[in-house]
Amino acid sequence: MSKVLVIAEHDGTNLNGSTARAVSCASDLGLDAIDVVVLASDGSSVAEQAAKLTGVTKVLLVQNPANEHAVAAFLAPQIESLAADYSHVLAPSTTFGKDLMPRVAAHLGRPQISDIMRVESAMVFDRPVYAGNAIVTVEAPEGLVVGTVRTASYKAVSNDGAASVETRSVDVNLPSHTRFVELQSGGGDRPDLQAASKVVSGGRGVGSEENFKVIYSLADKLGAGVGASRAAVDAGFIPNDHQVGQTGKIIAPDLYMAFGISGAIQHLAGIKDAGTIVAVNKDADAPIFEVADFGLVADLFEVAEELEKAL
Repeated sequence: MSKVLVIAEHDGTNLNGSTARAVSCASDLGLDAIDVVVLASDGSSVAEQAAKLTGVTKVLLVQNPANEHAVAAFLAPQIESLAADYSHVLAPSTTFGKDLMPRVAAHLGRPQISDIMRVESAMVFDRPVYAGNAIVTVEAPEGLVVGTVRTASYKAVSNDGAASVETRSVDVNLPSHTRFVELQSGGGDRPDLQAASKVVSGGRGVGSEENFKVIYSLADKLGAGVGASRAAVDAGFIPNDHQVGQTGKIIAPDLYMAFGISGAIQHLAGIKDAGTIVAVNKDADAPIFEVADFGLVADLFEVAEELEKAL
């Protein structure tokens, strides 16, 4: 029996939308069952949410005080213990998955297939290379498949499922050389960048950290997440957890608004799957206009102000 185990991403209370996208990829494998594992300190509410994902057969709830925070060094040994019953182990290719899955693959002694964007068969996958400018088809070697799912390439499954929830006890020795210190986040109450349906981003053209208030204000009016180009992050205008692009976060919102972003290739790699791209830039030759659905050559501050008034 071939089964896939999807690692749930959550904050201890709410299931991250990336999990539903990873389940969508798992469905394309055409295997006998899709199980989701929730590793948490108290994950009953998260498990209930995971059980509603369409296509999920069973939810495994592994509760351990060490799982209060998503520390890869603690989660990986537990996943290794569970993986023996599965042919595939998948997680979203988010910050969470990129941190966790290489360690899982190392524990299992298996190569990892990163950023799966299309399933050709149970062992053959498409993934992007060269900042998304080329797609390669790779075949996994015989045995357990470990991979991360490029969430921007998949739509989330619906929530009309009714999977069973099974509490599991995993007896493994957790490392003592690693400990959780603190979590710092600059996102505030705004939507998570990788799960937001609308994102407003600023680039070097915004000019300063102080000027980024314009981006935050417009995003709040729209109920949007806030993103940035690498140039804006490197200049210190905004914390790096907002960076969108090949070396930042790959996102696929329904609406992406770029203010003062020229459109370097690494940034475009992070937004290629967005539904609608709106670009505002004073430079009519900015590369971002080549991918934008709507482009406006104008002063970004004037446009942002007018948009806020209209909203």
